[in-house]
Amino acid sequence: QVQLVESGGGLVQAGGSLKLSCAASGSTFSSSAMAWFRQAPGKEREFVAAITWSGGRTLADSVQGRFTISRDNAKNTVYLQMNSLKSEDTAVYYCAAGRAWGTPVLRFNDYDYWGQGTQVTVSS
Repeated sequence: QVQLVESGGGLVQAGGSLKLSCAASGSTFSSSAMAWFRQAPGKEREFVAAITWSGGRTLADSVQGRFTISRDNAKNTVYLQMNSLKSEDTAVYYCAAGRAWGTPVLRFNDYDYWGQGTQVTVSS
């Protein structure tokens, strides 16, 4: 069983930055793919970023060039650095843990474990 706890959300002005963290319990973190998804009110959950166990990364087109995903296996933590934030980035951000895939996976229903979510609000 893996538990995921997100932190780092909050209120920020457009153009600002936030860094989200997701701390994972358990001994399988280093072999797990990790991802960030987000869900805005009235919208479906959407893919934001993913990183494989070996460090392969992919980002959604909407955040390309602004967001960065990284992981620290020694700390069992995955990060999402968000720069140049826009009002449309406002959502609840969820961390997810998957399996030892060779390439990043974008489908949310492929992930096995989820955090409780952290709210990001960008004011314009």
